[in-house]
Amino acid sequence: MRDLILQLSKSSIYSTKPVGIAHTYIAQRKLKLRLKKAGHNVKIETQGTIGIENPLTADEIAAADIVLLAADVKVTGEERFAGKKVVKVATETAVKSPNKLIEKLSEIVNS
Repeated sequence: MRDLILQLSKSSIYSTKPVGIAHTYIAQRKLKLRLKKAGHNVKIETQGTIGIENPLTADEIAAADIVLLAADVKVTGEERFAGKKVVKVATETAVKSPNKLIEKLSEIVNS
């Protein structure tokens, strides 16, 4: 296994919530912690009230098996993920159920 989410080779996780900045960073922290504990690397771009942080590069997106959009509003630059497996959930889902969410992502990638 090289990187990220159980049996995936690579993945990009994208978390955004321009209103309610705390949820953006709580979701980021929870997902990153659980994925790293499982021995995976993760790249998370956030879009909050202070703008885009840790932007994903075209190479990172191209290498991703799946993209997670944990968002309650429209994501800026969503067209970058055309042709990728994209899962959209509310930010609250990433905050309250990160383990279930990671399982769901793994199932999608491995199906």
